[in-house]
Amino acid sequence: MFSFLLEKLLSGLLTLFGVATVVFFLFNVLPGDPAQMVLDQNATEVQLQKVKKKYGFDLPIGKQYLIYLNDLAPISFHSKNTNDFTFYSSHKYGGLILFSFSKVSVVFKAPFLRTSYQRQGKKVRTIIAETLPNTIILAVASIIIAVLLGFFLGIISGIYNGTWVDKTIQLISTVGMSVPSFFSAILFSWIFGYLLNAHTNLNMTGSLYELDDFGEGAQLQIKNLILPAFVLGIRPLAVIVQLVRSGLIEVMSQDYIRTAKAKGLSPLSIIYKHALKNSLNPVITAVSGWFASMLAGAVFVEYIFGWRGIGKEIVTALNTLDIPVVMGSVLIIATLFIIINIFVDLLYVVIDPQVKPF
Repeated sequence: MFSFLLEKLLSGLLTLFGVATVVFFLFNVLPGDPAQMVLDQNATEVQLQKVKKKYGFDLPIGKQYLIYLNDLAPISFHSKNTNDFTFYSSHKYGGLILFSFSKVSVVFKAPFLRTSYQRQGKKVRTIIAETLPNTIILAVASIIIAVLLGFFLGIISGIYNGTWVDKTIQLISTVGMSVPSFFSAILFSWIFGYLLNAHTNLNMTGSLYELDDFGEGAQLQIKNLILPAFVLGIRPLAVIVQLVRSGLIEVMSQDYIRTAKAKGLSPLSIIYKHALKNSLNPVITAVSGWFASMLAGAVFVEYIFGWRGIGKEIVTALNTLDIPVVMGSVLIIATLFIIINIFVDLLYVVIDPQVKPF
C-alpha cells in the first residue's frame, strides 16, 4: 500500500510540474507588457523600468521560469541580499531556514503564488483563501444533489427498464448532459430568480455572504446556494443516472442475483445488498471526476449567479489582466484535482477487493 501511495504521489507531483510549466509559458507569451499591466497606461518609462526590475520582467524568460519554480517549491533558495532578483528569489515569503551557505539560504516554506497586479500588492494566496471555500461549498452541495437524485432516478430507471418511466428519465438525462452550464444558469436565474421570485423568494444573483442594508456586516444567505448548486449539479446528475441504470441492469442479470431471488430475498434487499455495491466503481469514478472538474467548471455558473468563488475570481482576473491570480488559481485547482484522484484510487482498494494496490 505504501509503494502504491508513493507512486501516486510522485505521479501527481510530475503532473503538477507539467501544469506549472504550461501555465507559466502560456501566460508569459501573451502580447503586452507585464509592467504595463501592473501600472497603467499613463505610467512613465522610469516607473516601468522600476517595476520590471522589481518583478524580474527584464530577465531572460528561462531565468524567470527558474525563479517561478523556486517560488512554488516547498524547499527553495533565498538570496540574503534582498535587492538581488536572480535565481535565488528575493521575495519575502518567510519560512523555516534549513541551512545557509555563502550568500544563499535554503528555506522550507509554503508555495508562494506571488502578488496581484491590480490589488495593490495583495498576495494571491490570500485572494484564493477568501474565494476557494465558497467554490468548495458550491461543488459539495452540487455533487450531493447530483448523487442523491442520480441514485434515486438511476435505480428507478433500472428497475423499470424499457417502460415509459425509464424512457422519461432517459430523456431528462440526455437533455441535462446536452445543455451547457452557462445556458442552464441563465435560464434558471431568469425563471426562478425573476419570473417566479414571488413564489421561490430566490435571488437572480448573490453569494454565500451578503452585506446588510447598511453595508456594514455580512449576513449568511443559504438561499443563494440553491440555484447555482442545482445548475452545477445537472450534468453530473445526468451522468450518474446513466451509470447507475446501466450498472444495475448489468448486475441484475448475473447468476448470483438469480440465486438471491430464488432464496426469496425481497427486491429492495437484493438491490441494496448485492446489486448496488457491485456497480459502484464506475459511479465513484464519475463522482470524483465531476467533483474535481466542478472546481474548474464553476467559472461560468459563479459569474452568472454572482457567486464569489474562485471561478468568478478567475473571470475578473482575466478581464483585468491580473495574470498572477489566474496562474495561482489554475495551479490550486490542478492540485485539488490530483489530490481527489489519489483519494479515489485509494478508495477503490477499500471498496473493491479485486483492485490490488500494487
